[in-house]
Amino acid sequence: MKKKYIIPIFVPHLGCPNDCTFCNQKKISGQTKMVNAMDVKNTIEFYLRNFKKGNNYVEIAFFGGSFTGIEPEKQEELLNAAYKYIINKKVNSIRISTRPDYINKGVLKRLKKYGVKTIELGVQSTNDYVLEKSRRGHTFEDVKKASKLIRRFGFILGHQMMVGLPDSTREDERKTANDLIKLKPKIIRIYPVLVISGTKLEEDYRKGQYTPLSVNQAVEISKELLMLFNKRNIRVIRVGLQNTSEINDPSSQDSQVVAGPYHPAFRQLVESALWYDVVAKKIKEVNMKVKDIQIDANPYDINNIIGHKKSNIKKFDELYDINVIVKANNKIKTGKFKISSISY
Repeated sequence: MKKKYIIPIFVPHLGCPNDCTFCNQKKISGQTKMVNAMDVKNTIEFYLRNFKKGNNYVEIAFFGGSFTGIEPEKQEELLNAAYKYIINKKVNSIRISTRPDYINKGVLKRLKKYGVKTIELGVQSTNDYVLEKSRRGHTFEDVKKASKLIRRFGFILGHQMMVGLPDSTREDERKTANDLIKLKPKIIRIYPVLVISGTKLEEDYRKGQYTPLSVNQAVEISKELLMLFNKRNIRVIRVGLQNTSEINDPSSQDSQVVAGPYHPAFRQLVESALWYDVVAKKIKEVNMKVKDIQIDANPYDINNIIGHKKSNIKKFDELYDINVIVKANNKIKTGKFKISSISY
């Protein structure tokens, strides 16, 4: 099985026409100046030197801003620099992220020419009122049109959605997930809204006009969305923002996070919560006189079954007075487990 490596290239906010209420892209990405072809080359060379040698799949990813909103000449400059590595077979593919209203046939022809394989759309919500409240500058109709066009041109379609946007409800977020499922993306990212320094959302938060989700609230809705996407075999490639020197614990001096459901292991919290529900259901079916239970699972799932800082094991003990022992078993498929009582 090939090991996948990502070469991230951060393109600043110049491609985006809007200042969304929640966004300060420079602080999120740490990028302040526009990159050029030489920057792309140097970044790629640096990562290639540091990847382990072997049967690898390498992808260049242009993150930040809205790539297809940059001037076409600049797009071609950056793409051409990356495409040379596809031609010489050092890199396998390119992915970009952009806005739904910055996709058309001409744009897609340009991306296809330079070996782009995956296009991620920043959807955030499919509720037009929520989009307007967040000053996104596009509608759900734009999302539908762009998604269908991307798939028609043969690209891999990705969507990014957010939970906790201003005036967004849990029902809105469920509906967004179900709306996106109908558009048939291959990959999804789920981002809980954080209040970032220097944003309109920070102003609203300071004025008491916006209340961010708690960590527990964000975990609960993200867990539900993850389950919806998993059932449809849509791969969720990220849950929570990437930790950086700027996006970290709000108590840190360098953090640009003012408030919101920040956690350094947010995805693990979500996946552990999902596993807790599944295992707890099975435990209830076991004779409650049993005090010790063994769970056999694939090594990949062990940490999430145990929970962040053994949170699930502690809850099983507190709520059911059961000692749960988790053991790795390579014969069990990921996502599956076997539960049995322990006799002494």
